[in-house]
Amino acid sequence: MSEDSQQDASLIRWSGRTDVGRFRKNNEDAFLALAINGEGVRRLGKYGEAGIEENDYIFAVSDGMGGANAGEFASRIAVDKITRLFPGVFRGAAGGMGIGFQDLLGELFDQIHRELTQLGQCYEECSGMGATLSLCWVRPGWVYLAHVGDSRIYRLPAAGGIQQVSHDHTHVGWQQREGKLTEMEARAHAGRNSLQQVLGGKTQNLSPQFSAIGYEPGDAFLLCSDGLVEGLFNSGMKRLIRNPPRNAPSDVAERLVQEAVRADGKDNTTALVFELI
Repeated sequence: MSEDSQQDASLIRWSGRTDVGRFRKNNEDAFLALAINGEGVRRLGKYGEAGIEENDYIFAVSDGMGGANAGEFASRIAVDKITRLFPGVFRGAAGGMGIGFQDLLGELFDQIHRELTQLGQCYEECSGMGATLSLCWVRPGWVYLAHVGDSRIYRLPAAGGIQQVSHDHTHVGWQQREGKLTEMEARAHAGRNSLQQVLGGKTQNLSPQFSAIGYEPGDAFLLCSDGLVEGLFNSGMKRLIRNPPRNAPSDVAERLVQEAVRADGKDNTTALVFELI
């Protein structure tokens, strides 16, 4: 990717939506959209558009798990902790401390993991509480990705197609990445939701996935919980993101969630989409 192409994207457009689904009583999903600059952190609305050079942007989706209301509590802790901790991460990056994005995001994930683990050990009602977390940190020319669990991050390149860029932390996810299972086989596998890594829970040695992805104008990214994956194939996600109605281009996430809930709806369902334009 040329240096010129990195500078072409001038705007970022986003939309987010979460739904409890057709059968659950509580929504254990949570999503977050933030703008961060030298003056502080600002929560963004469910949809909007802004200049890419004005701020850094954080987009995250978390799916909680645990008895009673613990799952709902866990996902909220994860996204709220990002809001509290990330300004310090941003200052470290802006100050040229020589620390890589992986170290900065790794420390963020470690702190969330420690807090969820401690709460699970101290309070009986929080025992086993954990959460997935898929996060994108958007800076001019780059998206830094950090991920644990089976929520997902997809990239839709401007040139076409859709690519899952996060790794499901399941044995089934590993089998699919190795070419041992097709998308259809992985989706139908009985063990597809058996997680090997979460924040909190019973994870002893946290090992998040980190990536740095250069983007070009027209690239889009989707962060979603597994409820959306249960209701939509990758081709359906691509169709809904790339073919928005002319009168409602900002409702991408809502259309994704509505169609997934209609098709399945057994789980909480969340989509968060951003596009570089």
